[in-house]
Amino acid sequence: QVQLVESGGGLVQAGGSLRLSCVASGRTFSSYTMAWFRQAPGKEREFVAVIRWGPGLTRYGDSVKGRFTISRDNAKNTVYLQMNSLKPEDTAVYYCAARYLSGISSMKGDFSSWGQGTQVTVSS
Repeated sequence: QVQLVESGGGLVQAGGSLRLSCVASGRTFSSYTMAWFRQAPGKEREFVAVIRWGPGLTRYGDSVKGRFTISRDNAKNTVYLQMNSLKPEDTAVYYCAARYLSGISSMKGDFSSWGQGTQVTVSS
């Protein structure tokens, strides 16, 4: 198992930007496919973005395409989520997730390790 700690959340006005970070400890970070999910109050946890181990292929949820970018720095054991053009509907707790030596997935059940989450609030 890998331990994940998110940071970078906060309060931002609509149209603004935030960058979330997720630092991993434990087994070899470069062997993990990493993802971001989010959960708004009263809603299901929603897929945001994923980046594969190895070639670093990415996939995004439809609601964030063109606005959010996922990236990773294996030397720092860190995955990032750059969020631009934020909207009030992006308000949620954002979670980092990991799956070992596996391909891209947007299904939360495919990820075995989760962080504690970081709150993002976008005001209108």
